[in-house]
Amino acid sequence: MKFALAVFCLTYVTQGCLGAGIMDNVVFAVNCGGEAHTDSNGIRYRKDYLKAGIASDYGRNSDIYRVPREDMILYQTERYDLQKFSYDIDISDDGDYVVWMKFAEVWFNGPNMKVFQVLLDDEHSIIDELDIFSKVGRLTAHDEYIPFQIKNGRLVVKGRSSSYSGKLRVTFQRLDHRDNPKINALIIWRGSIDQIPQLPPIPQMDSPDEPLDEEEDEYEESAAKSTNVKRNLKTSGPKIVDPYAEDQSSSFMPLLIAVAIILPTIFCLCRL
Repeated sequence: MKFALAVFCLTYVTQGCLGAGIMDNVVFAVNCGGEAHTDSNGIRYRKDYLKAGIASDYGRNSDIYRVPREDMILYQTERYDLQKFSYDIDISDDGDYVVWMKFAEVWFNGPNMKVFQVLLDDEHSIIDELDIFSKVGRLTAHDEYIPFQIKNGRLVVKGRSSSYSGKLRVTFQRLDHRDNPKINALIIWRGSIDQIPQLPPIPQMDSPDEPLDEEEDEYEESAAKSTNVKRNLKTSGPKIVDPYAEDQSSSFMPLLIAVAIILPTIFCLCRL
């Protein structure tokens, strides 16, 4: 009992320390379109407060792949708009940062339907055309990581810099005739991309051209043989005599009798 209690306490303290440690890197985190949530990494997301755009929890009708069940909520709720919407985030300190965005396509079943743009401070296009379905398919978690730097009153993104006022704006904008921009969760991370907990890789489907392994090969062989082998089925009940299985010669006897009767009759009639 004492040992179990010690293990529980150690686990609780360890998780608490890890959560506290990771939160040192989190400048901002919001569960877009949803309630407050603490994920399996210890990141605490605030409830979505934005008034612009539309909050949706349609994704809660389905499970999301690549994430633990307790974190599916981060990809099931979302905020979208018919044209564009923005989050304004206070960041005053110079340093290296990452815009960490979480997405999941929960509506469309094909590519090139929901495609949109993401900008920083209305000047830097950090994603020109994001098509979630093309990246990972439907009902599958997808994260995007875009590094940037704040230095001496300048915002530096992909080698380009612009003036910075102390408030970072992240904008999700519609492109021409394609569907509405959206975001499931948004984090501003202080540090580098390699420090961020990554999603597991997407399981790859076996190619039809790949050779079968030994077990599958044996199964295919036995299946092929079974199609050419007649199975011995056990009968049920006594054997029934087939009326059509008798000697076929017996079927000519009535015909011979009829001929033997008719021919003398015809001969007699002819004599008259």
